[in-house]
Amino acid sequence: MQKALNERIGVKTDGMSEEEKTKWILNYCRAMSQEMAELTDSVPWKWWAKYQKFDEQNARVEVVDLFHFLISLAQVLGMSADDVFNAYVRKNEVNFKRQETGYAVKDEHDSKHI
Repeated sequence: MQKALNERIGVKTDGMSEEEKTKWILNYCRAMSQEMAELTDSVPWKWWAKYQKFDEQNARVEVVDLFHFLISLAQVLGMSADDVFNAYVRKNEVNFKRQETGYAVKDEHDSKHI
């Protein structure tokens, strides 16, 4: 679905050059930063302001917006849904191992297999 939406807006991730990939990775990172700011604005983070309310519905929409851009980013990197899922499972295993060992030392190579 995301591929169809991106193509409708004129972004074709298949066959991108390294320059195009770089451009779109940066575009999607910037878009996700903005969506994170919008998500942040959904919660009452201004401790000095009394008027704020938690807008859970908007927070949910912002999370979905993040998924749109994250999926697009994965597609720029040539990742399918299965690729993302499998990488998530492997990275989750690494994260659990880190917690089991107290994550006291950074191992630069523990995620290379992902």
